[in-house]
Amino acid sequence: MSDPAIGPPSTPEVPNVAVVIPVRDGEATLADAVASVLAQELDGTLEVCIAVGPSNDRTREVADGLADADRRVSVVDNPAGVTPAGLNAAIRATSAPVVARVDGHAVLPADYLARAVAVLDRTGAVNVGGVQEPHGQTPFEEAVGRAMASRFGSGDARFHYGGPEGEVDTVYLGVFQRTALEAVGLFDEVLVRNQDYELNWRLREAGGTVWFDPDLRVSYRPRGTLGALARQFFEYGQWKRVVVGRHPRSLRWRQVVPPAATLGVAVGLVAGIWWLPALVAPLGYLAAVVSASLVAGRRPATMLRLLAVYPTLHLSWGVGFLTGPPRGVGRRAAGQDAS
Repeated sequence: MSDPAIGPPSTPEVPNVAVVIPVRDGEATLADAVASVLAQELDGTLEVCIAVGPSNDRTREVADGLADADRRVSVVDNPAGVTPAGLNAAIRATSAPVVARVDGHAVLPADYLARAVAVLDRTGAVNVGGVQEPHGQTPFEEAVGRAMASRFGSGDARFHYGGPEGEVDTVYLGVFQRTALEAVGLFDEVLVRNQDYELNWRLREAGGTVWFDPDLRVSYRPRGTLGALARQFFEYGQWKRVVVGRHPRSLRWRQVVPPAATLGVAVGLVAGIWWLPALVAPLGYLAAVVSASLVAGRRPATMLRLLAVYPTLHLSWGVGFLTGPPRGVGRRAAGQDAS
C-alpha cells in the first residue's frame, strides 16, 4: 500500500503549536532548551512535551521540575531510549495542528516558531526548517562547527551552511503540519539515526513540500572529542545505508562522496605499496583537506584541528556506509510498506 497523498495544508490563523523534545542524558542542557521554547513570541497556545529516555543523570528530575513549574510542559516516558520513539510518543501526547521538533541541546531564537508557522502558511509546505548553526564552547567544538558549516564538510545540504529559500530534500529539526505527519505514519522507530531524512523523503513522496528558510536558525553544540565525532558520523553512515536500502531513489550525490573517498584512500594506500601512481587518490584527498582547512580555519590552531576533523567526518561516515547497517536491522520496519 502506498502512502496517502498529501494535499496543500491549511494553517490556522491563530496557530497552536506542539513542541516535542526527545532527550536522554540531557541534564546539563534541557532547561535552557525548554526556556527558549517557553519564551517564544507566539500568539497561539503552546504545548511542550518532553520524552525522556533512560538516562545516567538527572534528566528525568529536571524534566519533571520543568513540568511542575509551567502547566504548558508535560513529560512522557521513552523506554526504548531512541530519538524517533521519543518523538512519536511526544507527538501522540499532544494535539496542536503544528508540531515542532526541538532537541534537548538546541536553543531557539524568540521568533523561531512564529516565523516557521508563517512560512508554513505562505508556502503550503508540510515541513519547514532552517540552518543548524554550530556554536562550539571549546576550540575543538569550534573547529567541528566550521567543518560542518562548510561545503567541503557537508556537501550541498543547505541546512548546514545556508543558501536561498526554497524546496529541499531535508531540513534541520522541522516544523510540521500534524496531518501530514500522521498521514505517513510519523517517524520510523527502527532508525536510530537519519530518521528525519527518511521522514522527509516519505513526506515528499506523498506529495508534500519540504521548505528551507535561511532565516530560521537554531544553535547546535558539536561533539567535543574526536572519538565522539567519529562515532557520530560512523552511525550516520550506517543508518544512511539502511535508508538507502529502503528508498534507493533517496540517495544524493553528497552521500556518495564519503564512501567513494574512503574506498579511494584505502585502495590507494594499499596499492601504492606496489604501484606508486595509486597514491594519487590519497594524496589528492590530503591536498583537498589541507586546502579546505586553510579556507575554513582562519586561525592556525583551528586549521590544524580541521586537518583531523575533516577526515574524521568523511572517513567515519564512509566506513559506516560501507560496512552496512547494525546487526539485526532489516530493510524496512515491520509493517511498513516499501516505497
